[in-house]
Amino acid sequence: MGQPIFTTRAHVFQIDPTTKKNWVPASKQAVTVSYFYDSTRNSYRVISVDGSKVIINSTITPNMNFTKTSQKFGQWADSRANTVFGLGFASEQQLSKFAEKFQEVKEAAKLAREKSQEKMETSSDQSQESGRETPSGNQASSINGTDDEKISHVPENTALMSENDRLKSVAEHSKKLETELQALKDSNTRLTDTLQEANSNAEIWKSKVTQSQDENNQLRNKISELEDQCKEVNLERERNAQLSLRIQELEADLQEKEQELENLRKQAETIPQLMAKCESVTAKLQAAEMASRDQSEKMTLLQSEIEDSQHKQKNMKTELKKFMDVLDGKIDELHEVRQGISKLGVDN
Repeated sequence: MGQPIFTTRAHVFQIDPTTKKNWVPASKQAVTVSYFYDSTRNSYRVISVDGSKVIINSTITPNMNFTKTSQKFGQWADSRANTVFGLGFASEQQLSKFAEKFQEVKEAAKLAREKSQEKMETSSDQSQESGRETPSGNQASSINGTDDEKISHVPENTALMSENDRLKSVAEHSKKLETELQALKDSNTRLTDTLQEANSNAEIWKSKVTQSQDENNQLRNKISELEDQCKEVNLERERNAQLSLRIQELEADLQEKEQELENLRKQAETIPQLMAKCESVTAKLQAAEMASRDQSEKMTLLQSEIEDSQHKQKNMKTELKKFMDVLDGKIDELHEVRQGISKLGVDN
């Protein structure tokens, strides 16, 4: 068969003969796929061998079509083998080169068939013309010729008979070819239907893949939403932790305020004693006033003592008023702190 015209490597598949839908691997790994020219039969073939096993031996005809079904996969139907071959390539460039070579070989096969048909038609016309001319010559020789002339025409009759036998065999072979051609057409129709069904299945698978991709995108969006929710939960936990720390700080402040209030209460307990001292001073003042009547000389001294006592009493009352104001302010602050703690507890 000679050297290959073109060689590449690909994974080989065949259509499942039972379902006519699924692909069945014909090779476990990428194998060599080559185009060959068969000079004895004047035809082109695609041949692939896996070890010692021939997995592709497909004769290219003008009616065949190579179809790209994806970026790296192509297929063609072989009616003689009654199957569909599929090739998976490593790159889109290899697929394109194989498809281009398939088209070139297809055109070459078409030209070879046309030349073969022209040769057959030419030989058939020549045989028919010789068949029409020979009987008239035989008739003339039988009427006008001598016995020697009759003997000379015997080889020509033998040649015509052999030519007629050859034409009969050619006609019978032509009928067989027509029958085979019709069978090939029927098989090609079935394979075309199978190919269309395979293409429709491929479209279905593509739609399923697209649907799966959409579902994956939806799941990714849901995961993103859940991650955002988790971030919000973590932020809320941080806020709660900060609120807990704030509550602890406020409780500590409350304890300090309560301690201050307790100290103020203890200081307030000394007020009656101060009042008693004031009353005692007042009594002494009255006694001094009574004594001043008798002791006018001591009036000036007593008067100064009275003024001093009154001044001290006024200062004590002023301090007592300030103390009561401070105590009221502390009680109001304590009340606000308790309200703030109650509000934080409700919010938490």
